[in-house]
Amino acid sequence: MPGRIEDYAMIGDCETAALVGRDGSIDWLCWPRFDSDACFAALLGTEEHGRWLLAPKADGARVSRRYRGETLILETRFETDTGAVVVIDFMPPRGSESDVVRMVVGERGEVPMRMELVIRFNYGITVPWVTRIGEKVWRAVAGPDMVVLGASVPVHGENLKSVADFVVREGQCETFVLCYGLSHTTVPSLELPNAHDALRETEQFWQEWVARARRIDGPCSAIVTRSLITLRALIYAPSGGIVAAPTTSLPEQLGGTRNWDYRYCWLRDATLALLALMDAGYYEEAAAWRDWLLRAVAGTPAQMQIMYGVAGERRLTEWQADWLPGYESSRPVRIGNAAHAQVQLDVYGEIMDVFHQGRAGSLRTVEPGWNLQLKLLEHLEQVWEQPDCGIWEVRGPPQHFTHSKMMAWVAFDRAIKDAEAYKLPGPIERWRELRAKIHAQICERGFDRERNTFVQAYGSKNLDASLLLMAELGFLPADDPRVHGTIRAIESELMYEGFVRRYDTVRTDDGLPPGEGVFLACTCWLANAYAMTGREREALELFDRVASLANDVGLLSEEYDPVTGRLMGNFPQGFSHLSLIVTAFNLVHTAKPSRQRAEAGG
Repeated sequence: MPGRIEDYAMIGDCETAALVGRDGSIDWLCWPRFDSDACFAALLGTEEHGRWLLAPKADGARVSRRYRGETLILETRFETDTGAVVVIDFMPPRGSESDVVRMVVGERGEVPMRMELVIRFNYGITVPWVTRIGEKVWRAVAGPDMVVLGASVPVHGENLKSVADFVVREGQCETFVLCYGLSHTTVPSLELPNAHDALRETEQFWQEWVARARRIDGPCSAIVTRSLITLRALIYAPSGGIVAAPTTSLPEQLGGTRNWDYRYCWLRDATLALLALMDAGYYEEAAAWRDWLLRAVAGTPAQMQIMYGVAGERRLTEWQADWLPGYESSRPVRIGNAAHAQVQLDVYGEIMDVFHQGRAGSLRTVEPGWNLQLKLLEHLEQVWEQPDCGIWEVRGPPQHFTHSKMMAWVAFDRAIKDAEAYKLPGPIERWRELRAKIHAQICERGFDRERNTFVQAYGSKNLDASLLLMAELGFLPADDPRVHGTIRAIESELMYEGFVRRYDTVRTDDGLPPGEGVFLACTCWLANAYAMTGREREALELFDRVASLANDVGLLSEEYDPVTGRLMGNFPQGFSHLSLIVTAFNLVHTAKPSRQRAEAGG
């Protein structure tokens, strides 16, 4: 049985990632990319669906863990009655091949250890053919996939597992290296002494990357740095695309059906990701993200999607892995995401805002992007009055979502700003008329005068946390009574146990059974709204509340269940960490992303 979501830590090589439990078991790993098939899928089933255990043989070990400094190298300390060991887990930044390295270092006394490697390709269903190569190397093959294990201790087969029993004494180090390759290629040479070199190089990689950051002072500095490291680990290095999470189908409610594949790149995160990276001093990564967006959305404007694969792939067909029982029986287990085919008007505003903020931030310019922007705006002129599926990808009937209309307003607003500031060609007067028309329509049809609040969709009485972004988008000034009224309404109707829900899943027809946790990014949005409306003390309290949910190694999932006190949803979730970074910057950084966006609008 897998551990609690908060019991996992992440290691990665900037092209894929693995989840390591407190019990020493790697329960999730997709190879060779974030969105490849998993060869360890115990996270969504049992150990028979693939895992790699490395832990003391006896039960009851006392466990503590940490990341080594400001890196993605995990150190898990196991203390038993006979001694103590530290298991060091890491993935070296990708070179010609992808490796997982595990080292067991004896700290005190002696500890009998157990290693169990269960490789199951194709999300836990395919048992490979395993052969021994030489004295200390094993090769597992099935179809196109090959995984090679090198070990410093004897390994043998046992019930379709590769296992080892060994003792580690004080000062001793035993090493295991697992390497992925294509089955038709040469077996990689696994030189175990090089694992120590790989450890030093991996540590140096992360130290040098963190050293480039523009630091912030204060108690939130550590969680911001950890969030930046997490965000970097979710960037697919070859393309610059940022995946939402390295997992699929971790539930938003235990036993529920809201289980989605998040191993793709969403456009809705685009502007905040760009601003967070630039404000933290990571202009190279920001430019790579902006350029990924340009390549991904290139083509016919009517075919622009809300999400893409890590290299910009468009076909993300959703299917169900019926042989997996799901995390704590939460089914179905979904692979792919049908929402990629939805129409969401907000993505047009995100794209325009990204290019606007990139130009304002002096990112190296790719002006052919302006020609694409012109075509996207031409299409948006024709479709902005149509209903859509909204920022939350509802699977119920399309609606005239207020946030979607606001983002259509953002698209024309930012285009006007760029055309004026950078002398770019475009029908500015027509855009001005459209901007005014959209603004007036939203204020007329998306606002409930009796309650003094904007609503989720035209004609609806429901609320939506995305409305908290209106001042940040520059749609209305932060001191507008309608902004304050909307904040108060969301506090009254969407706050639960001190956190914010996206919307009321009972009242909103989203095509799914009701029930989910509170949404951490939305809680950060309320903190940002507090900061923009002069409620700094409450903003800081809310930030601290979200930050306190991070697990013992500083990682956050998408949602939180206040009743059970457990993290919910895919993990670690880039949107949660990104939102935490932005809120921290809004509170203590000289550059304030919410102000940067707001000053662009209006």
